[in-house]
Amino acid sequence: MLETINQQAKHLATYPSTKGIVELRQAIQTWLTKRFNLNTIDPETQILPVNGTREALFSFTQAVVNASQKPLVVMPNPFYQIYEGAAFLAGAEPYYLSCTADNHFIPDFDAVPAEVWQRTQLLFICSPGNPTGSVIEADTLKKLIALSDEYNFVIASDECYSEIYFDEANPPIGLLQVCAELGRDDYKNCVVFHSLSKRSNLPGLRSGFVAGDANILKPYLLYRTYHGSAMPVQHQWASVAAWQDEAHVVANRAQYRQKFADFYAIVHPVLPLTMPQAGFYFWVKVPHDFSDESFAQHLYQKTHITVLAGRYLGREALNSPNPAQNYVRMALVAPVADCVDAAQRLVNLLTPSL
Repeated sequence: MLETINQQAKHLATYPSTKGIVELRQAIQTWLTKRFNLNTIDPETQILPVNGTREALFSFTQAVVNASQKPLVVMPNPFYQIYEGAAFLAGAEPYYLSCTADNHFIPDFDAVPAEVWQRTQLLFICSPGNPTGSVIEADTLKKLIALSDEYNFVIASDECYSEIYFDEANPPIGLLQVCAELGRDDYKNCVVFHSLSKRSNLPGLRSGFVAGDANILKPYLLYRTYHGSAMPVQHQWASVAAWQDEAHVVANRAQYRQKFADFYAIVHPVLPLTMPQAGFYFWVKVPHDFSDESFAQHLYQKTHITVLAGRYLGREALNSPNPAQNYVRMALVAPVADCVDAAQRLVNLLTPSL
């Protein structure tokens, strides 16, 4: 044990490598292969540790987009705000795909015109989705891979919520998993983003990874060497331990199942809720006498419950209204007792007005 500690400690006297220590990349390789039934993935060329996926989603966009070609970056709507900001700062134009209850909060990729795909350099997908919790199925992912082959754009799959789901026998499928089923072990034009923030409840560690097409990750690694993005070595060793352990992840899921079950049982009779497929958000339609902003303000003022007004996560696009307006995002990230308490306060607030 002492020898191992000394071996790890010696790294503190040198600058960490942007590529990360081999032990971390091998731990990620083992986890990815088992979790997503991969045939093979090379820790030397197809896996790159990052300082959390927020940083990676942004920097990846800067490395991939060629601003001289009037590019589009296609993304779901509503979306994680980093997608949009990264697109703008890379010199690209965001193209929004509305996710509504009518399409089960999955973009209608069939409705995207050919001229849009022709300008697309990067497609962001998020599965399970933030904020809706919807999961993109294998057939849709295969369709997107075929479109990527036809129009030569990169698919960036944000899978940070993939380890928070409700049925232990049916975990959400991933983009690389579909590639493996198709025999595409080079993962051409496909990359995934994963994080310990949600899986292991370690957002303060700022640790995740990008994995997939080596021909994309090679220039991305070169780009990263210029902006000081090497992960501190002590974070890397902690990450090795986290990726190698699954027991705490199973326990984490069990707590989320309890929180969602308890919150739903208390709140649903007063404020209709729809259980997400995965993730830790309720995407809630607000009562008809509120807007999403006024409902969020009302909850905070009267109960000290903080929720996010949906309109901040979406945009008006193509003369269509913002699909996120009149929804709020409720994150069940607090301990079970706190979530139950919040649910009761919410019911107590809303019951007199019904």
